[in-house]
Amino acid sequence: MSEESLYNQEAANQQLIIDEKVIFFRRVGIIVVLGALFGILFREEIYKMVLRWNDPSEAHGYLIPLFSLYFIYLQRNAIKKLECTPALSGLILMGLSLYGYLWFCQRSFYYPRQVMMISFLGGLVLYIGGWKLARLLWLPVVFLLFAMPIPARVYTEITMPMREWSSLVATFILNIFPNVHLEAQGVVIRGTHDVNPVNLNVADACSGMRLLRTFVALGVAMAYLEVRPAFHRLVLLLSTVPIAIFCNMLRVIITGAVYMYVGKEYAEGLLHTALGFIMLMFAFLLYGLLTWILSNLFIEEEEEDQEEEGGIFKVGSAN
Repeated sequence: MSEESLYNQEAANQQLIIDEKVIFFRRVGIIVVLGALFGILFREEIYKMVLRWNDPSEAHGYLIPLFSLYFIYLQRNAIKKLECTPALSGLILMGLSLYGYLWFCQRSFYYPRQVMMISFLGGLVLYIGGWKLARLLWLPVVFLLFAMPIPARVYTEITMPMREWSSLVATFILNIFPNVHLEAQGVVIRGTHDVNPVNLNVADACSGMRLLRTFVALGVAMAYLEVRPAFHRLVLLLSTVPIAIFCNMLRVIITGAVYMYVGKEYAEGLLHTALGFIMLMFAFLLYGLLTWILSNLFIEEEEEDQEEEGGIFKVGSAN
């Protein structure tokens, strides 16, 4: 190859690198500008949402955007190689979401307004990069729904049955202990232990909603991050709800036992909060145990298939 050809090839490679950098910074610039416009347009909703995150029951909201950004970071190489083609359907989704947002603003519906905000963001992604980019980033966008506080009415309708279930199960288990005679009355456990009266209220903090939402959100993240068959991911995702409910019931049982055998003052305050954190760790332990079981079952089935294939091959060879 001549010196001139080498020079031309080197120049072409340098130009290609420059073009890639220009495209990259152009995309970054577009994302920054559109992100700023999105923040300005929905600044009121974002501000209210962040304020709600200061509530201990909504504190997990601070982590959700970080997880979404991490999901995007994991897809960075695929996004760089993607040839983005704007989709008109994204513009339509943005328009419908904005219309729905304004409509709900007039009627002071808080939660649907936030849903429209996330829907607008999804339309924005679809419009910028088309369906190819949307397939890569749908989860980071949808995952943001976990950061949205649930409406008070819906929250009460969900947590009240959970509190009653915890009360019934805790009463059944605690009555196994000697000299304990308890009865569940709605969300209140009443009775006696020896001659001491017991009056334990399964409060809203003991409903398990905080544990359920946090664990389901992290369960979705872990199912997404782990490289597993789709069936495994589905099982892990569905398991988050019963695991969270079981751990919360266990928390109520332990709280009742502390109330009777240690003292009422120890079943409240710091110990109660610490017990909630311990139950979250225990939930992850159960989740990890389930992942280990699924991994080992999958390996065993695969090995059995290989052994069967090997046995057939050996018989064939012997003949």
